[in-house]
Amino acid sequence: MSINIRPEKPGDIQRIHAITVAAFLDAPHTDHTEQFIVKALRDSGALTISLVAEDAAHIVGHVALSAVTISDDSDDWYGLGPISVHPTEQGKGIGAKLMHAAIAALNKLKANGCVLLGDPHYYHRFGFEAMADLVLPDVAPEYFQALLLQGAHPKAAVTYHKAFSAQC
Repeated sequence: MSINIRPEKPGDIQRIHAITVAAFLDAPHTDHTEQFIVKALRDSGALTISLVAEDAAHIVGHVALSAVTISDDSDDWYGLGPISVHPTEQGKGIGAKLMHAAIAALNKLKANGCVLLGDPHYYHRFGFEAMADLVLPDVAPEYFQALLLQGAHPKAAVTYHKAFSAQC
């Protein structure tokens, strides 16, 4: 299997939606709004980076990145997510390829860092770690993780774009 990672194109939107729904269908700890978040980010112009994983011209995965607000006014920080891989393709390294491509894209933007909400055991291998002084209010600190790309670690609270409240 040869996976190509590339930026989203307008014709990819329906497939991204379907993959996101399928990827989170049986996932624990979700309210199943991930597809609505991606749409709301795109519709509001807040979807900074949107990458798809393609296998023989079929999209099998997607990752979204959008700017976050840091309460100490640190700039150039982004939130990664949602990240989705079709259930039939999970466990084949596609998520890891999307993660590496997302981090490379952030480095190209000269981002200071990236935050995400997810399994610490999975995301630790990409350099993400919980930081005591960087928090997402009302979230267990071990699941809110950050990757410093350059500069200093902020000591503040993070707020995601309002699209993360999308329900439909």
